[in-house]
Amino acid sequence: MARHSSASQTEAGQSSDSAEQTGASVDNGPDRIDAINQLFAEFELAYHNQYYKAYGTEERLVLAKKYWLSCLSQYSPMQIVAAARQVVKTNDFLPTVSVVIRTCEEGVSLFGLPRAREAYYEACRAHAPKAQFPWTHEAIYFAGKATDWYILATEPEDKVLPLFTYYYDELCQRVMRGEKLELPQRQALPERSGTPLSPEENQARMQKLREQMGL
Repeated sequence: MARHSSASQTEAGQSSDSAEQTGASVDNGPDRIDAINQLFAEFELAYHNQYYKAYGTEERLVLAKKYWLSCLSQYSPMQIVAAARQVVKTNDFLPTVSVVIRTCEEGVSLFGLPRAREAYYEACRAHAPKAQFPWTHEAIYFAGKATDWYILATEPEDKVLPLFTYYYDELCQRVMRGEKLELPQRQALPERSGTPLSPEENQARMQKLREQMGL
């Protein structure tokens, strides 16, 4: 199956403004046609005899790829590729469409993303500075930031978890569409320069500050 020339990396992605707000960059990975081709290449290598029994002619192979493309159209290319790699590791027989769909639905684990509740607990116990905490995934940091760290620390779970989950699920979808989230970099403190003031100069400066403040 040839690549579709009109396929766009932004069809399921976020705007550049949204990416900038979370320090995200978009990974220009495969389009959906590429992903289907890669899925079938994985199947061919992993299930050689079964593969040629199922798709032994060029006509059957082309029809199969078109069918799989239509069935997996709601998933991003990154999800399809990751799911294909996962199913060949866990299935002894040539997978069906439903097996790949289930794997796509469970896709957060394929991208190193913990479940929402686990991510919530991690966000709640993260110490400051938050950007330097060893996060399991950057999406947890940005979900915590969007929820508000103070609310996470002070409000009960039954009120905060749904809000956190909303932001976290949105971020997970963006990650599975190919975005890379980058934590803000800690700026180095400027080097101290100049000669320390003498006791007399310090005293004069303090006196001047008192006069300015009317003390």
